[in-house]
Amino acid sequence: MTQKAVTETSSKPSKVENLLTLDYNNLIGEAVGPENGLEPEDLNSLKGLLTHAAKDFNDRRKKGLLPFTDLPTDPVIPKSCRKLADAGRKKYENVVVLGIGGSALGTSAVFTALRPLSHNIQEGNKRGWPRLFVADNIDPEGFAAILEEADLSKTLFNVISKSGATAETMSQFMIVYERLRKNLGAEAIKDHLLITTDPENGVLRRLVNSQGLNSLPIPPGVGGRFSVFTAVGLAPLALAGVNITDLLAGAAKALEDFAAPPLSNKALLFAGLNFLMTTKKNRPNLVMMPYADSLARLADWFGQLWNESLGKAELLDGTRAAIGQTAIKALGVTDQHSQLQLYMEGPRDKTICFIGVEEFRSQIKIPTLFKDQDELSYLCGRGLGELLNFERLGTAKALAENGRPSFSLISPKLTSAGLGYLMQTLMLATVISGSLYRIDPLNQPGVELGKKFTYGLMGRQNYRDMADRYYQGKPSKKYIVP
Repeated sequence: MTQKAVTETSSKPSKVENLLTLDYNNLIGEAVGPENGLEPEDLNSLKGLLTHAAKDFNDRRKKGLLPFTDLPTDPVIPKSCRKLADAGRKKYENVVVLGIGGSALGTSAVFTALRPLSHNIQEGNKRGWPRLFVADNIDPEGFAAILEEADLSKTLFNVISKSGATAETMSQFMIVYERLRKNLGAEAIKDHLLITTDPENGVLRRLVNSQGLNSLPIPPGVGGRFSVFTAVGLAPLALAGVNITDLLAGAAKALEDFAAPPLSNKALLFAGLNFLMTTKKNRPNLVMMPYADSLARLADWFGQLWNESLGKAELLDGTRAAIGQTAIKALGVTDQHSQLQLYMEGPRDKTICFIGVEEFRSQIKIPTLFKDQDELSYLCGRGLGELLNFERLGTAKALAENGRPSFSLISPKLTSAGLGYLMQTLMLATVISGSLYRIDPLNQPGVELGKKFTYGLMGRQNYRDMADRYYQGKPSKKYIVP
């Protein structure tokens, strides 16, 4: 009944077969009503839009403007990460990632999906690989708990920041650095730090060079939310026992399949269908709802990928606009009992994307008990995975009958290759969506102002004006309830 562990055993990928199905029957007007769903003429118009978007994508890729697409077939960094993992599993009991946003979410998503959910609580001789903790927030209580749990002498801290200026990550780094120096001595610091940063620039790179710290590079042209297949994700994941070879093989297969025609192309369709539901059917929200605990963090990762890429105030030509489809995370079946009422009867402003797994890695049967009770007898002898999937199918059908559109991404089985395929498909779809909306999906100007206020309030040099701006005028006590 235990979940099978996926471990790194070879640099040769396993055979990659059909890894993902996209079912959009419940987006069609025939299923949800013409006022709620898409019609044949919508799909015909989509062909032209997606053909143009795919051409734009391929042109940009040929010019080297989309370097994240080269990652799955780059042999250099994966080799370094596998070598690191082979040595690290004998040396460390814990790996702690110090990173936030794109430096953390992809790692968390893959780790949760591919390692047993009990990985961090199993005894070391059963686990076989270091525990992995992702310190993706600066809540002092949460960070203190990680530091108390992880024995410094048996822990590798992986500091991840391309710029080296990320306030949250660098504050954690400084705390860890001081504790290592105080408790283990200055000479031991380099044995317990791995720096993942820009190959040439930034304060972290300067510290690497001056102190001889171990480091791995982040390709300059790859943004954080597209970086899971760089050393950002591959190093800690390999250390935790994830099969990064198959993960990358699945991602490479998604890139191969991107050559398919528009309406047979899963990445293009994911982008195009959501674009039409947003612009033609006024559905500005996309609920990402996996039906598997192991995929819960995938919805978090997708939230950053989709929201940060597509939420923009300007089109490419400089025209002011408020563009974007908001990704909302949910988990089946848990959120059937907390969110579904809103999706079923609330505002008609959402499209639901179900993520399903046909065959689960653990099989648990319900005992044949209480057969004389009508409310329980139908469960006897059935499997929990079977029940979970019928819940997903039943929810999709119920939504459709109430005019609430949805579509599904279905994996035959959750594997390293399958997850790589899914994540690469979603990254491709994100960039394609940028072309459809005519915005830049690779930048994130909207997050900078809050950072500048933080710098000012914390007293960073050259940001005093931001502190003055924050405190301009006296806050009205009228609207404060003591």
